[in-house]
Amino acid sequence: VHVLAMHPTNVPLCHLGPSVLLLLQLLLPPASAFFPNIWSLLAAPGSITHQDLTEEAALNVTLQLFLEHPPPGQPPLLLENFLGRTLLADDLFAAYFGPGSPSRRFRAALGQVSRANAAQDFLPTSKNDPDLHFDAERLEQGRTRLVGALRETLAAARALDYTLARQRLGAALHALQDFYSHSNWVEMGKQQPHPHLLWPKKELQSLAQVSDATCADCEELSCPGNLLSFTLLTSGYFGTHPSKPPGKCSHGGHFDQSSSQPPRGGINKDSTAPGFSPHHMLHHQAAQLALLASIQALSLLRNRLGDKGFSRLLDITPASGLSFVLDTTGSMGEEINAAKIQARHIVEQRRGSPMEPAHYVLVPFHDPGFGPVFSTSDPDSFWQQLNEIHALGGGDEPEMCLSALELALLHTPPLSDIFVFTDASPKDAFLTNRVESLTWERRCRVTFLVTEDPSRVQGRTRREILSPQRFEPYEAVALASGGEVIFTKDQHIQDVAAIVGDSTTNLVTLPLEPPVVVPGRPLVFSVDGLLQRVTVRIHGEVSSFWIRNPAGISQGQEEGPGPLGHTRRFGQFWMVTMNDPPQKGAWEIQVTAEGTPRVRVQAQTSLDFLFHFGVPMEDGPHPGLYPLAQPVAGLQTQLLVEVTGLCSGGSSGEPLAHVSHVVLRGVSKGVELGRVRLEPIGPPERGLLAATLPPMLLPPLEPFSLELIGQDGGGQVLHRVAPQSCTVAPVLLELSGPPGFPVPGSKVPLSLRITSFSGPQDLDLSTAVNPGFAVISNLSRVHLEQNESAWGNLWLEVPDSAVPDSSVMVTVTATGQETSPVTPTHAFLRLLVLAPAPQDQIAVTVPPHPPGPILTRAGPSPHPSTSETETEMQTGAGGALAGHLWWGTVGGALFLLGLTSW
Repeated sequence: VHVLAMHPTNVPLCHLGPSVLLLLQLLLPPASAFFPNIWSLLAAPGSITHQDLTEEAALNVTLQLFLEHPPPGQPPLLLENFLGRTLLADDLFAAYFGPGSPSRRFRAALGQVSRANAAQDFLPTSKNDPDLHFDAERLEQGRTRLVGALRETLAAARALDYTLARQRLGAALHALQDFYSHSNWVEMGKQQPHPHLLWPKKELQSLAQVSDATCADCEELSCPGNLLSFTLLTSGYFGTHPSKPPGKCSHGGHFDQSSSQPPRGGINKDSTAPGFSPHHMLHHQAAQLALLASIQALSLLRNRLGDKGFSRLLDITPASGLSFVLDTTGSMGEEINAAKIQARHIVEQRRGSPMEPAHYVLVPFHDPGFGPVFSTSDPDSFWQQLNEIHALGGGDEPEMCLSALELALLHTPPLSDIFVFTDASPKDAFLTNRVESLTWERRCRVTFLVTEDPSRVQGRTRREILSPQRFEPYEAVALASGGEVIFTKDQHIQDVAAIVGDSTTNLVTLPLEPPVVVPGRPLVFSVDGLLQRVTVRIHGEVSSFWIRNPAGISQGQEEGPGPLGHTRRFGQFWMVTMNDPPQKGAWEIQVTAEGTPRVRVQAQTSLDFLFHFGVPMEDGPHPGLYPLAQPVAGLQTQLLVEVTGLCSGGSSGEPLAHVSHVVLRGVSKGVELGRVRLEPIGPPERGLLAATLPPMLLPPLEPFSLELIGQDGGGQVLHRVAPQSCTVAPVLLELSGPPGFPVPGSKVPLSLRITSFSGPQDLDLSTAVNPGFAVISNLSRVHLEQNESAWGNLWLEVPDSAVPDSSVMVTVTATGQETSPVTPTHAFLRLLVLAPAPQDQIAVTVPPHPPGPILTRAGPSPHPSTSETETEMQTGAGGALAGHLWWGTVGGALFLLGLTSW
């Protein structure tokens, strides 16, 4: 995004003249719409993708919000400070929240929206549905589905389920952007977004009818003159479903079967490549209007949600959430009090500041119950709810801890910290693997504060025999999520709980070499110029330790201030806060202890990274990267890395920090599995990099971690590690539902697909629903050969008593049978229960019974063509909004948007 000019405040968008629109078009950066994501540029360089449009629109509306609301206690942002500059999320956050403010959560939220947008071209339930892409002259139906997705975005956001809201927003923006590429709106000479596309009550005018011929035959790749009419609105047919009537336009391109039938050719403007887009010459004009329309839709959401709600939708904050899972049995008085003290401290210290938590979650548990979950964005409501919790009763030691943690994960925003206070082992250890996977799916870090004191018996009945491995589920969840298990005692819990406040800031954990304490060998970690507030934590039966900086200055375990920092001890827990600024270079820690002590080094920094995996899809009409939650055995996996905070911390004129390699390391033994060079995608300041992960580096059964290696602007070694570990899934497991949200008393059809790319698999399938709704499945066991898929159907029964605006998580788990042991694989699907709507508003047509499972042979990509369940939605009109004009920017200029409604 480039910001170069401002238009007069008294001219609405519909009155902007051709010269202004030409200026907007020329200023639109042809960097990297229409194809799904940046990976698509390998097939069509210079094209503008759905990812570009989505992120650019969000940055424009965020800048608009910042310009209208000056930061508290600071002067307002000035438009001239952004003129002539590339607009980046890091720059926006530094200007508004202060230098070094992390944009990681905001960029992660945009990534969720962008991946949901791109997935519409890949998912088997959406990629061939003409209503979701404005194909096959299904324009009214497409508008209905678009408006429905926007309404679902609003409903999910108002229910505080922002993950689901971003998924529906991505789907809505995909359809909206496709309209301008797949229809002939641009060819009709239109220079503004369609005025009625977001108005469900307004009739779409001048639609081509079935009897109207719309295209002439074109045997060339480029078809600039094949349209017969410039007054009737039409769109191209794609593939064979539905079949193209005589005289109608095709979508076009090598992979469109309909384009080989007269009239040949097509009208799509998806890319700059004639082989994919017969109207490639109009690609940038279509992208221009798609971008304007996307900003229009986001501005409308901002109006409906309010600025606070819209900021939550896109996580426009540097702060994380605060989530507590509390054991409330009678022995937990000190722990509950410690949690209250820390929560009160955080609320009072950060109220009104950029680092005030954006969301609060509280889940109590005991035996045999857990919950309910309390979720709010109001700190006073959270404090009041927490203050009402007291330690009461108690039974045998095992408690429903993991059930409560699973509930917290379902309601905690991604990239948050969750703190579990307990003195008991889990009664529901069978949930361990599922909770591990959920922490990765949510990218949340879980820390357990366990006051395990065998001598204490008051308030807690303990069984005569307690397994020494009873806390291993906590260790497994903490390891998978990047958290830790800290054992302490009642008299130290309030001091140890201070890590809650520290962890809710922008902390990173620094990699250690070796990763665990080895007797007689120091642990080494690197400090670069972008780190501050370095803290060393040591936990265990420690007899002595020392820390040495790169200059050779050492400090021992003596409490109080020392030459390198301040040391505090709470029983077996040591914390050393290093003096700022820490010296750059290699530091060492030497620990002498009984058993295996735990050492963790953390620091504050804005330079961090996000990552996700994907599979290249290069043999279809929309080449791009199909996003994966984790690598899948047998598939060529790409790693995409997004580095945040590249421009932070350096002085003016100092070179940017850069990242060169990714290291894969086995978690169990800490052995380096290999390293791969990262290749930049786009301009360096954007921080996007990619690497192909060789299959021999991906361990089939062992979790592995990702570490980034590079240099800061001064040439010092830069080393970051992802908080969560990764695993390779033995199969690709996909779970999807119908359009729309369920209502109480309904049956919801779900589709399940499981594919093996690595060899024969014998698998058992199970389904869990949170809350405990009934579910019926026709697929419980499957045998797959290599490149074979199985389709199944599930029916989720939503009871009449289901609470409207409540979230539902459906989890399908595939486990190996006794003869075929494999790592369990999970697929998660989020749904939102809505209040019943009038019959004429939403009606979903589904088959009366789920058919039997279907086996298909998989092609070279994860998604061979399959028939889809036909779904139709009828949506009523929404209320009109008062006329309001929004400032927006696009491609280098600012403009006014007339607000529409649905």
